[in-house]
Amino acid sequence: MKIDFIDLQTQYLKYKEEIDSEISEVLNTAQFIGGEKLDELEKNLASFVGVRHAIGCGSVTDALLASLMALNIGYGDEVITTPFAFISSTEAIAFLGAKPIFVDIDKDSYNIDATKIEAVISERTKAIIPVSLFGQCADMDAINEIAKKHNIAVIEDASQSFGATYNDKKSCGISTIGCTSFFPANPLGAYGDGGAIFTDDDDIATKIRIVLNHGQNDKYRYKYIGINGRLDALQAAVLNVKLKHFTDEVNLRDDIGSRYSDLLEDAEVIIPKIAQNCTSVYTHYSIRVKDRDAMVEKLKSKEIPTKIFYPLPIHLQEAFLYLGHKEGDFPISEEVSTQIISLPMCPYLTEPNQDFIADAIKDN
Repeated sequence: MKIDFIDLQTQYLKYKEEIDSEISEVLNTAQFIGGEKLDELEKNLASFVGVRHAIGCGSVTDALLASLMALNIGYGDEVITTPFAFISSTEAIAFLGAKPIFVDIDKDSYNIDATKIEAVISERTKAIIPVSLFGQCADMDAINEIAKKHNIAVIEDASQSFGATYNDKKSCGISTIGCTSFFPANPLGAYGDGGAIFTDDDDIATKIRIVLNHGQNDKYRYKYIGINGRLDALQAAVLNVKLKHFTDEVNLRDDIGSRYSDLLEDAEVIIPKIAQNCTSVYTHYSIRVKDRDAMVEKLKSKEIPTKIFYPLPIHLQEAFLYLGHKEGDFPISEEVSTQIISLPMCPYLTEPNQDFIADAIKDN
């Protein structure tokens, strides 16, 4: 049997008529930047999350950059984040000349350990970027409380958790600013790069829109130094179709993720733990095994694809050695990075395929 790590083809065929129609409409109008499709998407995204403002942009990296810029964060400032994540959150901080301050992860959720944040706050701390990893939100209430106490902003990097909930609130709508990614492999994926920014703050939203359009507040009048971070109309059109069906897909993801956990409960692996106050969109169904290389090879021999998110924590990456960290500084992140492995996951993973994967994992 053929098993895809993520089956985007089945999803496209399911919505093909709608998607093709929307793309054709954009092509026929030749309005490729901004316009009605983007306006519609932003309105629908804001309604879905439950915030005043949703702003489409070119990627989550653009989203994080624009958010930091809107908060006037730059040289000499410090921003707290996690070393166990994709690089974009740390990259955006460093790109602006601010200093990433790492906090180790919680061993169960793999998200930033909120109990360790306050110890690294200094007079230079301007924001916290918790990364809601693998589909589940970080402990946002605890993080927001710390931020409020110290008068700093919280930017949720919800690249992998769009559609998840935390205390009945939607990811991207539970902090000062929320940012997500519409990378094709994510639960709500475009057909190319894309992202969005969410906030209830009118002033922040206004500045972010200006920053994303080269800092331009009027035609060829530039209020700020900005970036070219716009979301194009073709991607907005695709996302509008997918958003109509997104709640159904989130429910399917939850069913498949829960079924994986039931199937693997008695296996010699560590399965994901979802907090009682959280739901997960299972962007990745990630297990931990002591001998990862052996597990990867065993599954490969049965033509089961796997991926590793992430094999080396950011504090040990060559690009960030200037921060002066060493092995042992963030032991949980380092241990998890040697054990984590992600299994095939999408709303269209069939039960026979899932059974085959689980049986292969348990096969000695």
